Amino acid sequence: MTTELAPCAFVLFGARGDLAARKLFPGLYRLAAAGRMPREYAVIGSGRHSPGSDDDFRSEVRDGLRESVDDLDDDLVRDLLDRVTFRTSDADDGSELADHVREVEASLGDPGDVLRLVYLSVPPTAMSGMVAMLGREGLDERARLVIEKPFGLDLESFDDLDRDVHEVFDEDQVFRIDHFLGKEAVQNLLALRFANALFEPAWDRRSIASVQVDVPETLAMEGRGSFYESTGALRDMVSTHLFQILGAVALEDPGEWSADAVRRARSAVFADVRPLDPARVVLGQYDGYRDEDDVDEDSTVETFVALEAWVDNDRWRDVPFLLRTGKAMAETRRTVTLRFRHPDSTVFAPVPAVDELVLELTDEAQVHVELLGKRPGPEMELAPATMRLDLGEELPDDDPLEAYERLLLDVMEGDHTLFAHADETRRLWEVCQPVLDDRPDPLPYDEGSWGPDAALELPPGGWRLGGPDGD
Repeated sequence: MTTELAPCAFVLFGARGDLAARKLFPGLYRLAAAGRMPREYAVIGSGRHSPGSDDDFRSEVRDGLRESVDDLDDDLVRDLLDRVTFRTSDADDGSELADHVREVEASLGDPGDVLRLVYLSVPPTAMSGMVAMLGREGLDERARLVIEKPFGLDLESFDDLDRDVHEVFDEDQVFRIDHFLGKEAVQNLLALRFANALFEPAWDRRSIASVQVDVPETLAMEGRGSFYESTGALRDMVSTHLFQILGAVALEDPGEWSADAVRRARSAVFADVRPLDPARVVLGQYDGYRDEDDVDEDSTVETFVALEAWVDNDRWRDVPFLLRTGKAMAETRRTVTLRFRHPDSTVFAPVPAVDELVLELTDEAQVHVELLGKRPGPEMELAPATMRLDLGEELPDDDPLEAYERLLLDVMEGDHTLFAHADETRRLWEVCQPVLDDRPDPLPYDEGSWGPDAALELPPGGWRLGGPDGD
């Protein structure tokens, strides 16, 4: 049981959307099942379109839980749903919602002691208007504001949004959520490096030849055509998730595990990232994308990105970071590969392969090292071997938190460690802006493939996933 949390009123905009159904309500349910929710809390859903009555909305939430959570506890579901209500609102009028929020908070205890957690799961174009409404209705008071990515659509729109947010909220009230930072495996990457003398001395340009961050997905649009038409893969995945993973890999020692220290170190890394060269970026669009619902028949939106990035500091200078993500690809993976340099020794030259440290960013962290050893027998002959670490097997009694569960809990506790600060978010738009200004034409690729052929040539030695070994 965690330290008892203050009473909390969750105000969830976009409460009838896909993210709420798949992640947010299941996250609240699992936190409640683990005893990690406040003793007193309520969930107030909101949006432009009413589900009918509170009971109708509760039925929608129940259906979403059944699809997303195995072995539901009926008593826990009933308790959660009893705390759920819905009120309509939009950027022009939030008065009914505001009245209801204050009424609910009064029922939870002294209103001055109730944390107001406002979650904006709305498109970037709608965010400024909603933030302004929150200010007019006084819903910014005692509030922590959670903003879903993407944070704007380019550098200019980020600056506009950031200005609008800070006219109503202080920076320490704002939590820019990137669920990749909430993944156990991304946090384990930091533990693996900074807690083990085996890895830290080799974590630099002298030992590492390249880094790959590879997040392909087999899923196509799955009803998200309208969203992708307004964002594309670069804004959806690269300026947020993939660069945040790069930041975790390239981080300098923060000195301590605290929000200020980790965020300073992360900002310093992003400050050293060279703005992208459009000539080293490959965009793609899978065949059939234009046939998806809500997609323009002449769309040039990219569903695939592969790129080369550089971190210009003493630790990483001249080490390429290769980032790749795409829809309708051959596999769904979340893999970080640190490819080591050939050893200086000439005893076994030429060495037939290079060592690789591979981190699978699954819910239960998996790490393996691909290396060379002696093949059993009378000859001194090298053969590939693998060392594996599976924390799920090593610690079978521990129950990892899903990313949204962890981040929701952190918001309730006021912990900013795993959330993006305005400065680092702005810097990532600066890094990506050259590609938005001089955008390469998307190349076609087959569904179920590894993307356009041009992308296969970006990494020195090829990609680990979909490479010659078939991984």
